[in-house]
Amino acid sequence: MRSRAEFIADTYALDAGAQGTGVGAGAWDMVPVARGALGQIWKLSGGDGTGDGTGGGAGGSWAVKELLFGCDEEQVGREAVLRNAAEGLGISAPRFFADRTGAYVSRLPDSFGGSYVKLYDWVDGGDADPSDPETLAWCGRTLALLHRAGEGGGGTPGDWYERAPREGDWAELCAGVRRAGLPWADALERFVATTAVELARHVTPSGPGDVVTSHLDMRPQNVLVGPAGPALLDWDNAGPVSAERELARAVYVWAGGNDFHADSARRLVRAYADAGGRAVVKSLDSFSMLFATDLNYVYVQAECAIDPAVTDAQRAFGGEQVVAMLGRLPDPAAVGRLTEALAAEW
Repeated sequence: MRSRAEFIADTYALDAGAQGTGVGAGAWDMVPVARGALGQIWKLSGGDGTGDGTGGGAGGSWAVKELLFGCDEEQVGREAVLRNAAEGLGISAPRFFADRTGAYVSRLPDSFGGSYVKLYDWVDGGDADPSDPETLAWCGRTLALLHRAGEGGGGTPGDWYERAPREGDWAELCAGVRRAGLPWADALERFVATTAVELARHVTPSGPGDVVTSHLDMRPQNVLVGPAGPALLDWDNAGPVSAERELARAVYVWAGGNDFHADSARRLVRAYADAGGRAVVKSLDSFSMLFATDLNYVYVQAECAIDPAVTDAQRAFGGEQVVAMLGRLPDPAAVGRLTEALAAEW
């Protein structure tokens, strides 16, 4: 009986012969390497080096992303379009492979869990250093290139980026966490009564004139730096977004969050402007996307932590994420100081 690794290699014709008739004779292995909010990343290795195939490799390593909470195939299509367009702009990113049928996402049989998987090049590299001037400049240039290419793409940004959970939703969630007896129930309730209210005041729908098609998750954790320079990973969220709000969120996370370094923030926005980026961080409201995504992330992870339909590991992950996020949410006062530090750049 084939393993999951062998099934995926066959599905993507990795190391298949010239006729595309099957997997090569080499052994296949798949090991977990990272867990994100939506999926598990595996390193798939093996092959005998006998052919090219759809996957484009003759033996080697690939990254498999297993989607743990279902799949939006339209979103996968947007990811493929933007990632492939970015390559033409000179933005380095892992190749995103289609399977034998031409689809960019495949479903495993129920015997292998029934989840959806996507396949990418494996990228070797180190973590991005947000304090490195060249990396900051790369981030600003890359965001500008994406925004310029994504102008006029149309579409409406999703609620994840534009709306915060409502008061009644929070109340119901807190009651569920309390019933479950989770140790962070008090902390969640304090957050909902204070910080969540303050951040939500600045979460509003964006205007249509500022919407572009972009990456939507430009942060250090999604960049690997190798010998050829930075590569941008994790294009899963690609779609419409306010350029101003994506820039503001990127400046906050790359400059150090609440304990930001003003010089880092200025370097990023200067590189963005020099590369033709048109967005401007005007006020606290520019950070609406930052506030919305953090509020929604806390909400969905807390929901997952008490969801009886998911695995124990998924519930544990959700609880860990809530505790971590409650300790590092944006401070509106700090974000206001960041806005003031950038004022001279516009």
